[in-house]
Amino acid sequence: MKDIHAQNSKENYATEPIEQLLDHLKTTTAGLSQTEATKRQAQYGPNMIHHSKQKSQIKAFLKNFISLMAILLWVSGLIAIFTGSVELGIAIWLVNIINGIFSFWQEHKAAKATDSLMAMLPTYTQVFRDGEEQKLNATDLVPGDVFNLQAGNSVPADARLLEATSIQIDQSALTGETVPESKNVKFLPGEGKFSESNLVYAGTTVGAGTAKAVAITTGMQTEFGKIASLTQKQNKETSPLQLELNRLTKQISLIAMGIGVAFFVAAILVVHHPIAQSFIFALGMIVAFIPEGLLPTVTLSLAQGVQRMAKKHALVKDLNSVETLGETTVICSDKTGTLTQNQMTVNNIWLASGVYTISGQGYVNNGTIQRKQQKVDYQTDPDLKQLLTIAAFNNDTTVEYAKDTKKPKILGTPTEAALVILTQKAGFKTSEYLKDNPRLKELPFDSDRKRMTTIHQQGKQLLVAVKGSLSDLLKQCSTIQDHGNIRPITSADQTAINQANRAYATKGLRSLAFAYQTIPYSGKDQLDSLTIDSVEKNLTFVGLTVMADPPRPEIYDAVKKCHNAKIKIIMVTGDSEITAKSIAVKIGITSDKARVVTGSELDQMSTDELKQALKGEIIFARVAPEQKYKIVSTLQTMGQIVASTGDGVNDAPALKKANIGVAMGVTGTDVAKDAADMILTDDNFASIVAAIEEGRTVYSNIQKFLLYIFNSNVPEAIPSVLFLLSRGLIPLPLTVLQILVVDLGTDMLPALGLGAEQPEPGIMNQAPRSRNSHLLDKHLILTAFAWYGAFASLVSTLAYFFVNFENGWPAQHLLSSGIGYNRATTMTLAAIIFCQIAAALNCRSKYTSVLKLGLFSNHRIWAGIVFEVLLLAILVYTPGIQEVFNTAPLQVRDWIFLFIVPIPIFLIEELRKLIVRYRHPQTA
Repeated sequence: MKDIHAQNSKENYATEPIEQLLDHLKTTTAGLSQTEATKRQAQYGPNMIHHSKQKSQIKAFLKNFISLMAILLWVSGLIAIFTGSVELGIAIWLVNIINGIFSFWQEHKAAKATDSLMAMLPTYTQVFRDGEEQKLNATDLVPGDVFNLQAGNSVPADARLLEATSIQIDQSALTGETVPESKNVKFLPGEGKFSESNLVYAGTTVGAGTAKAVAITTGMQTEFGKIASLTQKQNKETSPLQLELNRLTKQISLIAMGIGVAFFVAAILVVHHPIAQSFIFALGMIVAFIPEGLLPTVTLSLAQGVQRMAKKHALVKDLNSVETLGETTVICSDKTGTLTQNQMTVNNIWLASGVYTISGQGYVNNGTIQRKQQKVDYQTDPDLKQLLTIAAFNNDTTVEYAKDTKKPKILGTPTEAALVILTQKAGFKTSEYLKDNPRLKELPFDSDRKRMTTIHQQGKQLLVAVKGSLSDLLKQCSTIQDHGNIRPITSADQTAINQANRAYATKGLRSLAFAYQTIPYSGKDQLDSLTIDSVEKNLTFVGLTVMADPPRPEIYDAVKKCHNAKIKIIMVTGDSEITAKSIAVKIGITSDKARVVTGSELDQMSTDELKQALKGEIIFARVAPEQKYKIVSTLQTMGQIVASTGDGVNDAPALKKANIGVAMGVTGTDVAKDAADMILTDDNFASIVAAIEEGRTVYSNIQKFLLYIFNSNVPEAIPSVLFLLSRGLIPLPLTVLQILVVDLGTDMLPALGLGAEQPEPGIMNQAPRSRNSHLLDKHLILTAFAWYGAFASLVSTLAYFFVNFENGWPAQHLLSSGIGYNRATTMTLAAIIFCQIAAALNCRSKYTSVLKLGLFSNHRIWAGIVFEVLLLAILVYTPGIQEVFNTAPLQVRDWIFLFIVPIPIFLIEELRKLIVRYRHPQTA
């Protein structure tokens, strides 16, 4: 079958005569036959959005076992087996296996929690088949099908309108524009993408009115589908943490191999060991410098971050995204529904008699109307009562308040919903008034005259209630209501009205004008003669309602925190320039000096011009999906770590391209959620700030872990250095098995406790870390090796020689075997472990006093400390295990010495932190 789309473009669909379009689509206004529809279903497939091919579960599982750090663990296990420690070699491999399974399970759970199929297309559509209207599943829709639309329906396909009555379409999922688009059969190009007056698009929603339309494209051929396809083509870049861990693994591998080679050569040349024995000795040193606990600790730190973020309404789909959040330097944020509530609210009323303010924002009716800070009773204010009457009567929207939901259900348009809420705040009894003043006729809104009129019976006369845009309505008015009196409208009145309207517009507020007239009523036969031309003239102007989509209440504090954290926020919206800048300035994203760049201007900008513009304060308005993608891409080429927020289909490509895509969980489309790395379950921008704080904390905690495990490498290596320097006269104070006891046994739980450490004070007052900074930096190496490591080495070496001194050294040679030697190595091992107890507490903060954090506030660290002491006791006193690990029972005075060791180490470090805080107050 020939593709009926081949000869048409989107422009042709909108502009060609309807008869010609129907001919191209090979259909009629009565729809397709079932036979023809079946053929087209075979050709075009189901009307649904196809998801990108999911990754193989087997590959997803195996990737957890072939990362660089995982390979290093496999190798370290193999080395342990080569050194004769088969049990510990197997233990290392088991750690790798358990960690891999855990990582896979965490990511699998996160994916399950966010795995939702497309729900934006309606389940059923009223379609004409074989000349009869039928209720069909929307997935069965094909090009050429004719279907009906009414308020509350989702549009099932891109379509051309055949008939329309007061139809308004909420296109915010595609455009980001808050105000619904009025549509009609006549073609008008409109402003911006998706604004053709006679075309409706899949995934949008009917806010008001009814229509009949013919489907022109379905499934992946719709604009909705094209954006989804663009999103699926984007490959997710490797996260900064993954890159950093890969780099760290290479560094550790080179260090461990370098030390191993050096010790291998030294063992041969200095101690004159045989090659085989020297090789095993060198392998032991490599094992000592491989942080076997790094991968599980990093994974668990990330997993704990995911769990904490979930409690703060941020659902992370990929573990590595947690840390990437902490590096974020720029947030590209949509406006509607993200920074604002997506709830139009009337906040001012302008009447000839005065200006009124309305309290309470959003779709909440617990507010008041005030004038000069005094509550107003509409019953005593004729001008206000007349405006409220028109707002209530000339309205097709209802607001339903469900007990189990915080947000009321709107059946209609946001603009009319704002008017409904306004009348409710005033206490206006709409239903009672309508009983006495029934609607007899409606002259629907259309985009040509931009007005809507309803006609109501008021006894022996008719009330003609009109609302619309000021520019179109004011010229139809000859009089004005002022303090209850009707007088001719003057040029001074018109100037005052227009000046007020312009003042509101510059603040990003939208106005709606109201007017009316009364005419004698002679009976229902009169209604046919009441046309637009006859009743929408010589009207009495009443006033303006001024409305806006209010910012979220918590957004102000969230924006302030971002600025303190040196994170730039760039608004990228489909809304108008004035509205975008007004909101951005109001909530503090930018100053009034910010440059506003529209989508059309962005198209004309070169990459260099865009980069230059992005360096300053900037707002993007009236942008299309591919333009959001361009902005994010350009920021990334400038070295920025970009988080892009959004909820609409139009946001999906940018969400996928960004380092962190953040979708809204409540109002967000499933395409956006599918593309995002993180979903906000409360649609709260403030949750992003909390998530960024968690991300920074995770990175900080990983560095604390590295500091903790590397400081034990020095006392693990010093015994071998003593053995070499003495040319073998000093027997090894620590065996390879005992080294692995520290690395895989006693160090693990305190390290995991460091991964659960709470954010340090002031972490959100620092700039995001530089891309040139690394986990293993000079400060960490110096602190681990030259400070913590030096203390532990000194203490453990002294402990070794102290036991030997008790055994007769130096008068007698150092023992190389027997109970005395085993007790000496046990004391060395125990000294390292108790030094690590102090290190675990010291590593909890970089500059802040642990006493300020709360000495016992991190229960996991103390649980780890208790565990390592118990493990040491088991190794020391359990027969059978003593032989395997070359340990021997310690005496009471040994334990007294060991329990005293952590105290001076802890206090000395507290003194160092105090000196640093004194010299550098900004670190406090």
